[in-house]
Formats: sequence, structure tokens, C-alpha cells
Amino acid sequence: MKNLFFKRVTVIDWLYGLTLLTTVTAGGTAACAVLRDQEFLAAFLESDLLVLYGDLGLTLAPVTALLLAWRMWLASRYHAFPPAPDADLPTVRIVIPAYNEGAQVLATIRSVMASDYPQGKMRVLCVDDGSRDDTWQWMERAAAQFPDRVRLVRLARNGGKRHALLTGFANATEEAFVTIDSDSEIKPDTLRHLLSPLAASPSVGAVAGNVRVLNLATCGPIPKMLEVSFTLSFDFLRRGQSVYGGVLCTPGALAAYRASVLAPELAAWAGQTFLGRPANIGEDRALSNIVLAKGFRVVYQHEAVVFTTLPEKYRGLCRMLLRWARSNVRESLVMARYLYRPLGRNDAGTGWLRLAGTVELVFLPLTEAFKVALVLRFLLSPLAMVQAAAASCALAAVVPAVVYHRRRPGIFGWQWALCYTFFWLFGLSWISLWGLCSAGCSGWLTRRLPQTPQAELTALKEHQEAA
Repeated sequence: MKNLFFKRVTVIDWLYGLTLLTTVTAGGTAACAVLRDQEFLAAFLESDLLVLYGDLGLTLAPVTALLLAWRMWLASRYHAFPPAPDADLPTVRIVIPAYNEGAQVLATIRSVMASDYPQGKMRVLCVDDGSRDDTWQWMERAAAQFPDRVRLVRLARNGGKRHALLTGFANATEEAFVTIDSDSEIKPDTLRHLLSPLAASPSVGAVAGNVRVLNLATCGPIPKMLEVSFTLSFDFLRRGQSVYGGVLCTPGALAAYRASVLAPELAAWAGQTFLGRPANIGEDRALSNIVLAKGFRVVYQHEAVVFTTLPEKYRGLCRMLLRWARSNVRESLVMARYLYRPLGRNDAGTGWLRLAGTVELVFLPLTEAFKVALVLRFLLSPLAMVQAAAASCALAAVVPAVVYHRRRPGIFGWQWALCYTFFWLFGLSWISLWGLCSAGCSGWLTRRLPQTPQAELTALKEHQEAA
């Protein structure tokens, strides 16, 4: 039994254990460094070793400033690939996985059908991943509206998004894959912009789209804050990563992949495990890792815009971010396996990719460890820490506010960037720490049966009766 256990444990599992140990050790050191000034612990905690933590804390501030300056420099050098002509665009299979999506899947398919991409080069496959609502009926309605252009597949039971995508990729003869979430909608020129890098350069293996918020006008403050946050993630961080072809995550809402790169790895991707369990989350980050590990570039296209539906309630947002945090931990450790091996790339971007990946790996445990010190400081000196937090949040809001303002001028970005920094600090900062500690959990967390409006039910009933 013991030998069987060790055979099932992978290198990634061992790296995860090492990361947890590092986090606990650093967190304990941080806690001791904070508490050493307290009289009841002064004698117990007298140790020169704790000076190291204080020095490290002082060092992180200029390091963080240097990283920000580096990322700003990279983002300023970004240039998108120009849209390719029809003759150069690859044939593409667009896979739309859906689970308990309801009527939104019809709007998603309609947006794809309205694309200016050459019809003869575009094939759409919608996969119903064992939905328990009326998603299949809405998909059938879409197929009826676009005969011979939309193909449907219905899975008997829910197997997760990864296996739904695998079903869509199976037996493909197209040159590229595109994945679009069933709660998202694209612009008419999105697909052309998204696939142009694959047509322009054989070294590009994947392309990340630009994700924005779909339910922005009819919702509360959370999607508005996320709109500004997403602008920072995509129009700042991914711009910089794209310069050296090292975008670490192609978003599930919209991404394109070179089929010849993915096809040989799909079986291993579908059977990926973590701590002996099937990896049912993080399928987008895992696909990015496959492309990068094989020596291909992963780039970002600013004009390839997709609008996606985001949670409007705090609980739903926490569940979504927790799933992302867990998959980030897993796939960052996967990245560690190939990052320092020969990647087969002959461009200067390899060094930048290794540097960026190393920063991700180093800050993964250290950031969470320093949160322990932050919480203790709040408990010991609440007033001083509130003042420091207010100043820190104001400074942290400047970059996302400026980035958003440059893309879409107005006060929207300024007000919601400031709100989000406070919201993140006091309401969301715990998620990444819990995601690190619970990375072995693979629940999707956010997809539940939607409450279908009565008008949509009536429309569907009338359509079924007419048929």
C-alpha cells in the first residue's frame, strides 16, 4: 500500500508540499517578527534569525517597485498583430461548452455566427455537458437558426469543462481551435483579430483574447469593479507578457490554439491529476502551459474582445476567485517543471519568460506568508494599520485607474479602481491564501441551475409548440 501511494504521487504533488512548507515557515517567521516586540513573548522570541525577516520586508518594497516599472516598460512595447486577410486565415473549430447555461447559450452562438470570419473556414461545435436545465433546447434552437453551420453534441452526464472541450476537439481536421465560454459574447471582428497571430507567425501557438464584462449595465458594483480589474489584467499585464510571447494564461472565455501543437497532448491534458485526483479545474492555464512547454509563443490580442458574464454577489465572486486561485497554484507548479529546461525557442523572449515565471513561483508562498504579518499588525495596532491601508489602497488604485482611463476616458475607472482595492484588501485578500492551502479541491463552485425568467420559458414553449 505504501509503495502504491508513492507511485501515485507526482513531482507536482511534491512541489506543492514544498510550497506549503515554505509558506508555513515564512508565515511563522513573519508572525514571530511581529510579535517579538510584545512583552509576553520578548524573552521567548529573542533571536537574531528574525532580523532576516525584517530585512526581507524592507527589501520587498523596492523589488515590487522595480517589478512594476519592468511591467510598465514591457506593456509600452506591445504591438498587436494586424488583422489578416481571408486567404491567410486558418480553418478553425470553435468549441462552446455549456452546462446549465439556459438562454444565454443562444446569444453566445448568435454572436459567433455574426462574425466576419470566412464562413467556409469556420465550424462551430456546441457541447452540452450534461445540463439539468433547458440548455439543450436553446442549443437546438440555435442549430435550427443556423442549419449546416452549428453542430451539437449532448453528453449524458456532466464530466466537467475539460472533458467537454476534449469532446469538441476530438477528430478535428481544422488548423486551429477556439474556445468560447457559453456565458460570453464576441464582437464581429473578434475572431479575425484572435486568429491573425496564428496566420502571421508559425512560432505562435496560442492567443489570449481580451475579456470584458457583459453584465455591466444591469448589475451592482461587483461587475463594475471587475471591469476595471480585468483591464489591468489584460490591457496591462498580458500586454507585457505578450511582448516576449509568455502569456501565462489563455482565458477560457476566449482563446485560440494551433491544433498541431495541442493535438498530441490532449490525452495527457484530459487525464491530468493533482494529489491523486482528476484535475477538473484550470483547463485554460493547463493549455497555456502545454503551448509554452513545447517552445511556442503565447500572445495577447487587444482587439479580440469578448464580453463575459461575471458574478454579481459576493459569494459567487469568492467562489470564482477561489477556483482561479487553486488552479493558479497547480499550474504554477506545472510551469516550474519546464521553465528551466531547454524550450526550443530561439528568441530573446525565453529569458524574460523564465524571469517572469520565477517571480511567480517566488511570490506564490511569500505573498501569503506576509499576509499573516499584516493580520497580526492589524490586531496589535488597528488605527495605525487602517491609516497605512488607506494610503496603500490609494496608491494601488493608481495603475488600474490610469490604464482604464487611457482605454476608456472618464471617471469610471478612477472611482471603481479605488473601490476595488479596498474591497480586495478587506474582502478578497484571504482567497489566494485559502486557495493555496486547499489547492487539492477540484470543485467548479460557480455553475448552478439558473433561474430562468418567465418570458424566456414562454418563448421556448412557443418555439417547441411551433416545431
